[in-house]
Amino acid sequence: MKKIFYLIIISGALLSFGFTSYYPIDGYKTTGIKRLYQLQKFQEDNVPYKRIPFGAYKKLEDIKLNLASRTDSIDALLVEDKDFAKDMAKLLPGAGYSGSIMDMSNPDKLRYAAFREDVGYQPGSVGKLAVLLAVFDQMAKVCPDSWEQRAMYLRDIKVTSRYWGLGDHHTIPIYDIEKDKLTKRQVIASDEFSIYEWLDHMVSVSNNGAASIMYREAMLMAAFGPEYVNLTAETSEQYFKDTPRDSLTNLAHSVVNDPLRRLGITEDDWRLGGMFTRTPDKYVGRKGGSTGTPKGLMKFLVQLEQGKVVDKESSLEMKRLMYSTDRRIRYAKSTRLDSAAVYYKSGSYYKCDRVKNPNCKDYAGNVFNYMNSVIIVEHPNGVKYITCLMTNVLNKNSAGNHMYLASMIDDIINKDNNAMKETIKEVEYKSDKDETDN
Repeated sequence: MKKIFYLIIISGALLSFGFTSYYPIDGYKTTGIKRLYQLQKFQEDNVPYKRIPFGAYKKLEDIKLNLASRTDSIDALLVEDKDFAKDMAKLLPGAGYSGSIMDMSNPDKLRYAAFREDVGYQPGSVGKLAVLLAVFDQMAKVCPDSWEQRAMYLRDIKVTSRYWGLGDHHTIPIYDIEKDKLTKRQVIASDEFSIYEWLDHMVSVSNNGAASIMYREAMLMAAFGPEYVNLTAETSEQYFKDTPRDSLTNLAHSVVNDPLRRLGITEDDWRLGGMFTRTPDKYVGRKGGSTGTPKGLMKFLVQLEQGKVVDKESSLEMKRLMYSTDRRIRYAKSTRLDSAAVYYKSGSYYKCDRVKNPNCKDYAGNVFNYMNSVIIVEHPNGVKYITCLMTNVLNKNSAGNHMYLASMIDDIINKDNNAMKETIKEVEYKSDKDETDN
């Protein structure tokens, strides 16, 4: 079953996003994501590949949901631990910084800390997680009875960029298996990939065009239901031409935002106001603007770990798509995390007033300068936690600050958990000694 679509993008010159690659290396057979084939060959042939730290070598079977045993409501889980919050608050500088942190090393005794967690920021590329959710939410409606069938369609249905995917300066990796050649270039109108590969382009290299293409596909799934799997390019294009623009705008808004509301994520917590490229504006308008808060993003990631985002299978697959298997940037670049598996999305959005400062630099906007990092960290020693960090610090590239905070947060959480383990050992030793004495 083959779908051929087309897309365009005139990306905002002010938008900038992450550049890492995701999904477990052994996932080529199940997803058809071709770039994974090359990485797997490197591993099988013992080809040195220094871009990947130790924590990037988890296999599909190793990735699990950490909070599947917790069926509590999200509000019941996000209860601040005063001592933990006090330690975390010491790390954050204050104005321009907001964050939320969940230590889930012990699922039965979660520790939550938050700092200005309700402050809204332009989420930038982190907002693409809402598109990821929209695709899995709609695919579950297209194929409600079988995860295997959904996975098959994600792998086998191919769609083409056309005008939706053009204009983004971010490149995508295109690997030719027969020629054993990897090319990195911008999306062109004729590019055709499976839904899995477009999702990978959207999350891994944060390509704006891929995000708009996947946004479009979610809309078409909602519009056509089970018939989506048989949809032709001509029928889909005619749908956009024939449907009133305001109706398409309302559909676009509901497709990406309604699944968030069902998770208890309010409009003020996190919302997406439109596509990531400009050319689709002739058919689909923007509505409500985009915003994100550390609390809203934490609500999403905690419920992802619970398996509540659509369902357990979808939650696990979304987590796999967030798994970093290439060089790490910003928050995730901290060497303290080298041995850890990280599930990561970063985003930035900035604006420079060249009249005020002709030398205003990239990622150091003097009008606004948003940089956001959301991450799940899993250390081999059992320490596991989630961090949502959002900043707006003018005239400074905050990547270094994010990396520094990552090290500090990781240090405290590891020390706390090691101290707790030692306390447990002492209690167990004392208990054993008392029994012996008796």
